Amino acid sequence: MQTKPQALVVMDRQSFDAHFDAARLERLAGLVELGDPVWTDDLDSSPVRARLAEVEVLLTSWGAPRLTGERLAAAPSLKAVLHCAGSVRGLVGDEVWRRGIRVTSGADANAIPVAEYTLAAIIFAGKKAPFLAADELRAYEGWGSVTGYGDLSNFRRTVGVVGFSRIGRKVVELLKVLGGTTCLVADPYADPAEVSRAGATLVDLAELLPRVDVLTLHAPELPETRKLIGAAELALLPDSATVINTARGSLIDSDALAAECAAGRLFAILDVTEPEPLPAGSPLRRLARVMITPHVAGSLGSEIGRLTDHAMDELARWSARQPLRTEITAENWALGLSA
Repeated sequence: MQTKPQALVVMDRQSFDAHFDAARLERLAGLVELGDPVWTDDLDSSPVRARLAEVEVLLTSWGAPRLTGERLAAAPSLKAVLHCAGSVRGLVGDEVWRRGIRVTSGADANAIPVAEYTLAAIIFAGKKAPFLAADELRAYEGWGSVTGYGDLSNFRRTVGVVGFSRIGRKVVELLKVLGGTTCLVADPYADPAEVSRAGATLVDLAELLPRVDVLTLHAPELPETRKLIGAAELALLPDSATVINTARGSLIDSDALAAECAAGRLFAILDVTEPEPLPAGSPLRRLARVMITPHVAGSLGSEIGRLTDHAMDELARWSARQPLRTEITAENWALGLSA
């Protein structure tokens, strides 16, 4: 009879309570040996270090300490880190790859609510709904009095997707629900044939920007993507276009975006900002043409259970020596594809 691997859950208390209800804890106990403690948010205490010495699998999520060389040295049997959330960028580093530890991420599962949020934001952008709701002079007067907001429509519009990431790809697929939508993708690493199969056309960013009614960002956070959308890029967007950002706040020059929105030329729906949260004095906070939400596009509430289930599915495959479906390698981690 095969011995079950020793496992430890590493995340903060709030995350543990969100990830593991009684049914999921029972499933986990059927897959692994859970010692004492079952869960921790501290990898440096003596009791946890004693537990780490025999652990083969870590299930991690928000609030997990970074897996430094010192902490990994205390876990000589560690073979797999199964992340019950999206990015592992703040969790793992070169030492993990050097030790041959396998890593998976719930980023695919987490992409689902982000893409759904983005689709909703695109539809609301078509009707300019958030901005009309914030305009006390227009919100209650009826559509006949609305001027200065562009074409209030979701039919035969052009949407630009920057970054053919797992989320960008899902957004392209979801956009098929809108009649006659033209979808353009800008991504220097994307395969034109793959983009075409998804239902979009791959173009350069400079060609995409002047053609879109909505611009939605799904690129990774890398040095070369910092302020990818700056003053020059925003100036290329048509009047009344809407910028949507559910990726990373650093992708946009916030001051340049605020200036365009304050001038009455562009609109913005931002679930991420830089910094986050925005300081009280930020001009973006005061503009009726800007809707800001507090980084809620990713998995929350019952959606978190989907991340847990994904990690335990990977755990079952790993235990059975089957191929992992969302494994992160040193190569795609270095390219920012795990972010």
